[in-house]
Amino acid sequence: MAEQVSVMVEGGRANPGPPLGPALGPLGLNVGQVVAQINEKTKVFDGMKVPVIIKVGANRSFTLEVGHPPTAAMLLKEAKKEKGSGKAKHDSIGSVSMATVKKIAEAKAEDLFGNTMDAKINQVLGTCVSMGLLVDGASARDLLRERKGA
Repeated sequence: MAEQVSVMVEGGRANPGPPLGPALGPLGLNVGQVVAQINEKTKVFDGMKVPVIIKVGANRSFTLEVGHPPTAAMLLKEAKKEKGSGKAKHDSIGSVSMATVKKIAEAKAEDLFGNTMDAKINQVLGTCVSMGLLVDGASARDLLRERKGA
């Protein structure tokens, strides 16, 4: 009988406390060993929340599936900001480059909807709109309108 535990951990900084310890302890796993593997696999996402799925086998073996951080977290890291604007329509918190938007769309391609890379880039631009981030100093909302030909 296989069990599965899904958690959000800070990249490279998981610890045996909550939420991991209480979730894994009853399954008979060596929590320290699981935490070490999670930290190794998530260290590239340092400082960002990362979804991790731990699949536990009947013989107490486990496998890890590490997802990508949310698009918003990746944008905030690139913009060097702590959080998005509370009034995104009126206040911007900073700017990212279009190259950054494309890089994030490519990194998250399997997680984003859309059949083309342009559609995926538009999704990342939409996240910029909702967070109050400019793209190359211009409104992400205006860039979306231009890209859609409106």
